[in-house]
Parts: sequence; structure tokens; C-alpha cells
Amino acid sequence: MVTIRLARGGSKKRPFYHINATDSRTARDSRYLERLGFFNPVARGAEERLRVDAERVQYWVSQGAQISDRVRKLLKEAAQA
Repeated sequence: MVTIRLARGGSKKRPFYHINATDSRTARDSRYLERLGFFNPVARGAEERLRVDAERVQYWVSQGAQISDRVRKLLKEAAQA
């Protein structure tokens, strides 16, 4: 089953997350099928906090992908902006 979830990146105490479509059986930060965007929770000033490719998310959902709870909240936030 394909899942759309976050994969952590960045350095210690400076998290950065990629929004990935990945097989649900793989580890959190390992292989992914497609990178769909990113989330930077510590963005300051003019830095971009959230970017999502909504068309590709819709494609994966139409193929049966499940969206994690946190990514669902981020997608709702991106739609409002």
C-alpha cells in the first residue's frame, strides 16, 4: 500500500520534512516513490514554510494512497493559503 507521509531531514534541532509518496512497509527516511513537497517548521521571515504539489497528491490518492494525519493537516493548510 502506498502512503503519503513525512520523511525527516535537516540537522539536529533544525528539522526539515519532505512529503513523500512511499510504500507503507519502508522505513520513515528510506526509499520513496515520489517527492511531493516539503514542510519547514522552523521557517523564519521570508523563508518558505510549506510547498505541496497538489496535482501529484491527487494522482496518488486516486491510485489508492493513504494520507497520514499530519500530512492531511498540512494539505488543508496549503489549500487555505
